[in-house]
Amino acid sequence: MEKISTLLIVFSLLLGATGRTQVVTGRVTDALTGEPLPDAAVVVMPSGRGAHTSGDGTYRLELSSGRNILHISYVGYTPVREEIVVREGKAGFIRHVELSREIIEQEQVVVTADKLGIRRRNTPLNISVISRAEVEESAETNILPVLGARVPGLFVTERGVSGFGLAGGSAGKISIRGVGGGDTWFPVLLLIDGQPQFMGMMGHSIPDSYVASDIERVEVVKGPASILYGTNAMGGAINLITHRQSREGLSFSGRVEGGSYGTLKYGTSAGIRKGGFHLLGSWNHDQSDGHRAGSGFRLGNGYLRTGYAFNPHFSLDASVSRSGFKAYDPGPEFSTSSAIPVSQWVDIIRTNGYLSLANRFDKAEGGIKAYLMGGDHDIYDGWQSHDSNKGVSLYQAFRFFRGNRINVGFDYKHYGGKGSSPTLGAVSGKEFSVKENGGYLVIDQTLFGRLTLSGGLRYDHHSLFGGTWIPQAGAGFQFTSSATLKALVSKGFRNPTIRELYLFPPANPDLKPESMWNYEMSWLQGFAGKRGSFDLTGFVARGANLIVTVPNPIPPPPVKNQNSGSFSHRGAEFSLRYRFSDRLRAEGSYSYLHMEAPRISSPVHQLFTGGNYKKGKFDLSLYLHHVGKLYILTSPNGHQTETYTLVGSKLRYFMNRHLEVFVSGENLLNQKYEVQYGYPMPGVTIFGGVQLKL
Repeated sequence: MEKISTLLIVFSLLLGATGRTQVVTGRVTDALTGEPLPDAAVVVMPSGRGAHTSGDGTYRLELSSGRNILHISYVGYTPVREEIVVREGKAGFIRHVELSREIIEQEQVVVTADKLGIRRRNTPLNISVISRAEVEESAETNILPVLGARVPGLFVTERGVSGFGLAGGSAGKISIRGVGGGDTWFPVLLLIDGQPQFMGMMGHSIPDSYVASDIERVEVVKGPASILYGTNAMGGAINLITHRQSREGLSFSGRVEGGSYGTLKYGTSAGIRKGGFHLLGSWNHDQSDGHRAGSGFRLGNGYLRTGYAFNPHFSLDASVSRSGFKAYDPGPEFSTSSAIPVSQWVDIIRTNGYLSLANRFDKAEGGIKAYLMGGDHDIYDGWQSHDSNKGVSLYQAFRFFRGNRINVGFDYKHYGGKGSSPTLGAVSGKEFSVKENGGYLVIDQTLFGRLTLSGGLRYDHHSLFGGTWIPQAGAGFQFTSSATLKALVSKGFRNPTIRELYLFPPANPDLKPESMWNYEMSWLQGFAGKRGSFDLTGFVARGANLIVTVPNPIPPPPVKNQNSGSFSHRGAEFSLRYRFSDRLRAEGSYSYLHMEAPRISSPVHQLFTGGNYKKGKFDLSLYLHHVGKLYILTSPNGHQTETYTLVGSKLRYFMNRHLEVFVSGENLLNQKYEVQYGYPMPGVTIFGGVQLKL
């Protein structure tokens, strides 16, 4: 591994040193606050060459003598074009470039598409981006409900204001285009800063751990992302990109919020940046009595991120987080159990850390990331476990000539754990371990300045199942500067988890990996004056070899996991954003899903519309979320569906530039509905609080 890393870095240095160019430097900052913008993209047009700003907002670029056009962009800000005239032999510092905050961003740069950063319209993948401003406008302190409302084609199960929980009766299961959700958590991969998040034994994420206040933005890949991220990304990937200290000097923020059902939430964060060094730490606490008897919830989450930019070429970044929560589950309302409701509980502690070394040059960029996560779980039924998940990823991109980009990467994963339970029998206390490694190559080529072709291949090897090939091919054609047509064919896969193979009665050690194929076309259109944009996508997805639980022909046990499931889905997604003025903007999305066989937690129709209005010191957000024909129960005797419409609002008053007072309401129409069978959702809920930023 060390030899490969050294060779790539040396190769990058050689590439970065070539070319008949002059060295210039510059700085990109926030037009309102003056804070530096790290990771802003500075692209030379029309060649596509470029660089990213370092931690203090500066960049170093080699430009040809004469007239140069730079396109400077940053997620959540309006991009600008700068004309730079470079005289031969005159290297120097270009004036500061200031970017203005803008929620509607036509030229979004996304990192989840290639692990480095690429224009959203130039990748064949279908990616939705949720900005920090959109997260703050919601009334949520966990990030998953925000995604479930605002990302077309994505749905998240909930059970109320008392967290998601774990084990039986838990929520937080994610479905993208009908893949995932229901009784399985696995086909959608959740990432934090590009690092896979799943329990080593069970194979799923821990939804209560993802506090919205730690998130800078979210990128959602709809459709397979297995070519880059391997297993569990069969149906898609959700990348939670965390905060880091961006403003020079010291910063501090604090928040206190309370409301319905004895809910109390508070958090604080503090950070410092000095030159190339940055450090940010936060702590959050949530608690609620729950809207049903015996559904209380307590959560504590700590987060620390730091890094150092050695020079414009190399930077180091590291983070660590620890979360602990205890959640109670009263069970479904129809349950006939004689157990006391509060006896059904889970007590979870999770830790997560990663270390990254990145390199950036004119013709090459990449990095090395290592991660380590684990947890301890104690559940009311006697289950106790400890799991771990660790790995290393190496990735590098090269631009050998105009319009060309070659991405290569290698991933290594090692995960497992051990658990004990009265129901496990002989495997109770036994330690399980699995290893996976994979390599990929993706080539993008732009022709005639309009047509982009993309193709890639991944080989993934599992210590139990052997090798799997994952191909992907796509194309995009830019008709105008604001209109792009994209097409994609991709394959996804998922390896069985330790739980499915060895734990509990349905376990079957003879299981094989699942797979699916995805076909889609998208139209991306921007409006004049960069006032907004809309996307339209049609897709067909087919899965095979799915793991399902079926009657066991040779009991005991009475049921057994088998590779006998399949699905065929097709649908359409539409999203629209428009800014009427500096004070008023609106957005909306709609998704339609046709399933040959109904799947739990997969709505046929989903509509979201919302807006934001600013007047003086007031900021008002309003949304409507309609869910039509959501399957919450499927059986041979019939299905049960839910259709409901939720209305919510958040009003903020900025007393000054440091202090904000807010009040929010959810389910203002007092709808009676269930997202998962037997768990009624709360009626009108009201929250209020204050937030301080220094």
